[in-house]
Amino acid sequence: MVAIQFYAVPPNEPKQQRKMCSRNIKISVVLFLVLIPLITALPHNNHNLSKRSNFFDLECKGIFNKTMFFRLDRICEDCYQLFRETSIHRLCKKNCFDSKWFGECLKVLLIPSEEISKLQHFIKVINGSPISFPQSVPT
Repeated sequence: MVAIQFYAVPPNEPKQQRKMCSRNIKISVVLFLVLIPLITALPHNNHNLSKRSNFFDLECKGIFNKTMFFRLDRICEDCYQLFRETSIHRLCKKNCFDSKWFGECLKVLLIPSEEISKLQHFIKVINGSPISFPQSVPT
């Protein structure tokens, strides 16, 4: 019976080359073990950070309140999910949620009038100005 041995470098290569190959493998493993935790520790698409930058992208001039902003943003997300139209999503957020489109999304989503009053307050805080979208209550 013949025994088969596997080498990273063929056995007829000089010992020096086998040592270099072994050293290269060790270096590669060490780099891999060091770089993976560093890469995973880098900030990825951090939800809070992206929402805060979204606040500035919308040119909101009021106070950033995470809870209020998330609730207003959720209205536009739900409206988008209903129609699957990206322009509706964009228009809903237009002028920092102070557009007729946001008001229309409230109607379509059948948001109760008590909630609408609360959302109007949120817009006033986030936007830093009075609300201009139609304030009619859905019937």
